[in-house]
Amino acid sequence: MPQTLRKPNNPKPKEWCADQLSQQYIADYKPFNFVDGEGIRCSLYVSGCPFHCPGCYNVAAQNFHYGQPYTQELEDQIITDLSQSYVQGLTLLGGEPFLNTQVCLQLVKRVRKEFGHQKDIWSWTGYTWEELQKETADKLALLKQLDILVDGRFLLAQKDLTLQFRGSANQRIIDVPASLKNGQVTIWKNLVR
Repeated sequence: MPQTLRKPNNPKPKEWCADQLSQQYIADYKPFNFVDGEGIRCSLYVSGCPFHCPGCYNVAAQNFHYGQPYTQELEDQIITDLSQSYVQGLTLLGGEPFLNTQVCLQLVKRVRKEFGHQKDIWSWTGYTWEELQKETADKLALLKQLDILVDGRFLLAQKDLTLQFRGSANQRIIDVPASLKNGQVTIWKNLVR
């Protein structure tokens, strides 16, 4: 009898809320990297993710208490690093950024205040675009601040390491401003594979 692959957890709309789950911990901060989106980026890995996708590349960050508390000093360092002319933007990963909106919204609002749209903001999420449309106000507020969203749970059965900036074929790289304007998912124009 073939073994069935366990699937990620699937929340109902508004079932998981940042104000109930987030401990405002950071798993890691990686400045000046080339792998978490287009160009040179500063990447903030938040802690906590109840999707628990089998095959997750960052299992430690599923724990909401993993790492260190988010601090003003870290935020100031991120802004300083982003101010370098060669840095294209900020990336939010995890863990689950949309279940850490207290940290992520504060940071992206400051990025927009300091840099406007000179620096782009990418985020990965286990939620799909369609699921986020039915979610809490804080999640929608974070979504509206983004330029690019890589959506969907990692599915081990659809794992494909040849894909751009994502691990499984179900995940999409979404142009957020265009999608909000068009009222439907618009795929990132620089998608190759």
